[in-house]
Amino acid sequence: MIKASVLGATGYAGAELIRLLSQHPDVELVHLTSHSVAGSELSDMYKNLINADIPTLSQYNVSTITQDSDVIFTSLPHGASKEVIPELFESGKVVIDLSGDYRYDDAKVYQQWYGQEHSSPYLLKQSVYGLPELHKDKISKSRLIGNPGCYTTCGILPLAPLVGSGLISTDGIIIDAKSGATGAGRAPSTGLHFCEVDENIKAYNLAKHRHTSEIEQELSNVAGKEIVLSFSPHLLPSKRGILSTIYATPVEGISKDDVYECINSFYAGHPFVNVMKDGLPEVKHVNGSNCCNIGFVLDTRVNRLILVSVLDNLIKGAAGQAIQNMNIVFGLNETTGLKMLPYYL
Repeated sequence: MIKASVLGATGYAGAELIRLLSQHPDVELVHLTSHSVAGSELSDMYKNLINADIPTLSQYNVSTITQDSDVIFTSLPHGASKEVIPELFESGKVVIDLSGDYRYDDAKVYQQWYGQEHSSPYLLKQSVYGLPELHKDKISKSRLIGNPGCYTTCGILPLAPLVGSGLISTDGIIIDAKSGATGAGRAPSTGLHFCEVDENIKAYNLAKHRHTSEIEQELSNVAGKEIVLSFSPHLLPSKRGILSTIYATPVEGISKDDVYECINSFYAGHPFVNVMKDGLPEVKHVNGSNCCNIGFVLDTRVNRLILVSVLDNLIKGAAGQAIQNMNIVFGLNETTGLKMLPYYL
């Protein structure tokens, strides 16, 4: 059995991670940490876990956690992970970080978008961007995984095959994305009150959302040249799910079949990406699963390729992807513990 610990167990991503890990056939949960409610049961906060066989919440103790764990998931706020991960990494354990602290190739880019210096930039050379569909081989050989953000996964997956093959222009790409409220985390905020979110849709952080930098980094690596794009996030009046509508300019003469074959062949053998030749995906087609579904329309009238991608922000956008990465690192089938079907209703 793989012995796993979760730091930051009480946030939405942490709780979802624990729910999934508690049902994983090859995992034993050994430590769950919380600074604020140590000594209590996670099921006191999340009643859906009342029948789960999970440890009592405890304070963070690096020696106990590193001694008892094979893999440590850090589900901490951005900036907090980089303060604890160096010591965890030096212990020789596998560390999978759900924050943005180890997703970057360049510490200067992290500083630009997060407004703080990176305290362990040397570890960025050790970390791997944990998007299995792009970096599975590197993930399998790494002990430090920077688990991607939810918006980034939903933006990178449909675009990577196209920028890599040269079927679209790398100039003028626009990602218009909409997320359920859990994407903003569990911390109280006036903008997330029921009366603010219900029956409302709003844009936020236009032209400055941090996930822009992740998407640009990964697509630039695929294309072999710098890509700069527009990313516009919106908040939906729902709990889960992300839908991204992406606009790009296709090269002259490509057909619908060309687009489909490009994306579909790129993800052949990747079990969690589903490419639709006809029709468009919806969030209810993926919520509750680790899947990302991709559809598209080639608008020849205005020479525009319109891509639509959807995923569950708490699973493929966070906890499920972290487990997928764990499976790869430990030599398991990457679908282990993640074969749940979406719930349509």
